[in-house]
Amino acid sequence: MPCRSPQVIAPWLILAALVLDCPVADSQTRASSADIELSLPRLATPIHLSVPMTLADGWKPLRSGRLLESGAEQPPHIAQISTAIGADGKPLPEQYRLLAVLPAGQATATTRRFRLQLRPVAENAAPSTVPSPFRFEDASGQSLRLLEGDAPVFSYQYGTVVARHVPPGDPRRKRACYVHPIWGLDGEVLTADFPADHFHHHGLFWTWPHVEIDGKHYDLWADRGGLRQKFLRWLHRETGPVAAVLAFENGWFIGDTQVMTERIWLTAYHRSGDHRVIDVSLTFTPKDKTISLRGAPNKSYGGLALRFDPSSREATTITVPSGRTSADLPDTQLPWADLTSTFDRAGARSGAMLMVHPAHPDFPPTWLTRHYGPLCVGWPGVKARSFPPNQPVQLNYRIWIHRGAVDLECLKAVYHAYCAAQDISAIAVR
Repeated sequence: MPCRSPQVIAPWLILAALVLDCPVADSQTRASSADIELSLPRLATPIHLSVPMTLADGWKPLRSGRLLESGAEQPPHIAQISTAIGADGKPLPEQYRLLAVLPAGQATATTRRFRLQLRPVAENAAPSTVPSPFRFEDASGQSLRLLEGDAPVFSYQYGTVVARHVPPGDPRRKRACYVHPIWGLDGEVLTADFPADHFHHHGLFWTWPHVEIDGKHYDLWADRGGLRQKFLRWLHRETGPVAAVLAFENGWFIGDTQVMTERIWLTAYHRSGDHRVIDVSLTFTPKDKTISLRGAPNKSYGGLALRFDPSSREATTITVPSGRTSADLPDTQLPWADLTSTFDRAGARSGAMLMVHPAHPDFPPTWLTRHYGPLCVGWPGVKARSFPPNQPVQLNYRIWIHRGAVDLECLKAVYHAYCAAQDISAIAVR
């Protein structure tokens, strides 16, 4: 069990604004540090941070810094300096994110204080690095796999995948631009691709069944109607001591005409005990024409979907904020949902929790959950919404992969920590 009887003494994790003021000194030797005050709920789970960060002119940051906790006997926590994500989904030059995994606080502590230590890199000097447990491996120009040590984390399928068991002529026989497999902590494959019950389901994907452009209807969900996703280019690839980051750009195409740009960021944090976190950021920008999106009537699938591959429906449990549900939930507002089941012959239980960022449009959005495998975040839902050209829309989520079954209070605590961590102000180094 990743969490054991968490006692929450405050509903939110509150982080004070942080500004680093550096004394005037030689650019090769100057350093900076600042205190951060954190008021933490009493959680038996680590806190995963992704904090916006800007540096003044002349600064070239190291790839990592250190977070020192006052009064704690633990060694410093590594903080990774990563590239920032723009509102349009592009990498932001000269702007960064601070990534860190803070362990659970002591049971008696209500306030935790940290000092962030950073050091700029001198002009023309090569930045030193802290070893990363991650590496990417490309498979024949077809997929890119992320590994932590020797353990696989996920693969991004950027080339066209053809399922030989799907009949020729079926438009669902081939596809690209999705994440599969996603692996559990013991090497079990959590996700399904081309499952027999729904050929069009595929790992972690982001599609809609009702897309309208110039009065014409397309079905990107089931690959019908002539609208396809195609990989265009890599935006960012990074392996650091805290996380691995992968960003890429895809397009929606009708024939050879691109109608939508999607930019996807995946941030996979290092494993912490019995769980692993993957943050997902999706940015969609229509190109030259207004695009209307709508979910399935009475169900609300259409948007981000995570298709699991459980050994059986009977072995599967789905938990939502109101508790474990034995029934499937169509068109239901939820901030998160967890699916736990068995995924291999060993019969051990594991699963993943899909969370919606608290700043998500129309929070909380409507979902569709099914015990045979899919968790679907339906946005904008069953009512159509039009998106004008050249105006990006960004959607953020988190996947919390865990070993074993997890109780309701633990799941609530994990989500509270995710939401509260978003309250931190941007870090400015000047």
